[in-house]
Amino acid sequence: MAAQISPSILSADFARLAEEAKAVEGADWLHVDVMDNHFVPNLTLGMPVVESLSRATDTPLDLHLMIADPDRWAPQYIEAGAGSVTFHAEAAAAPVRLAREIRAKGARAAMALKPATPIEQYEDILPELDMVLIMTVEPGFGGQPFLDIMLPKIRRTRELIAKHGLDLWLQVDGGVSATTIERCAEAGADVFVAGSAVYGAVDPAAAVRTLREQADVAIAAAPWVCDH
Repeated sequence: MAAQISPSILSADFARLAEEAKAVEGADWLHVDVMDNHFVPNLTLGMPVVESLSRATDTPLDLHLMIADPDRWAPQYIEAGAGSVTFHAEAAAAPVRLAREIRAKGARAAMALKPATPIEQYEDILPELDMVLIMTVEPGFGGQPFLDIMLPKIRRTRELIAKHGLDLWLQVDGGVSATTIERCAEAGADVFVAGSAVYGAVDPAAAVRTLREQADVAIAAAPWVCDH
């Protein structure tokens, strides 16, 4: 099982988004945080910028919708060019219906959970998803320190994925860096959002490669892989 790295454009220079996207074209995904100043206390970018980014890079867009009413807006982001769309469990009115609609439109469907939201209550709908995102910081702002208390939640999520025999990616987002990525991988994550760890580096492309190598080594030795 190979690690995937999704650099977060939230940490990039917004005046040079096309160049910043090209700087990480060796990444698996480009993570795009959409915040509406309602679901989270921050406002970032919206549909026109996503459309522009999709034209500016060949890297598939990994949309993370930190917005109210994702049931209404998520499908439109697929039309704007998203290859994967993540909605928040706390914001979705009908998560199963939304996940099915996202898939039907040709994108990967993912669901994110805030740190205080338990994974267990969503066990029954995991088969409807392509990815689960465990937030390892409170959503809304980049550059926050990693919350170690989320590691048990990552493990529990991986256990539920294994219990149901699902081909489900497990993503982490928040404070992922060279000092935390191995712990996340050992706990069960295989897709990693990294913001300042990539865009704060002198060579963002090299940072992506280094993080992927670290994660691959940790995944190969992880108990959740060795047990299967």
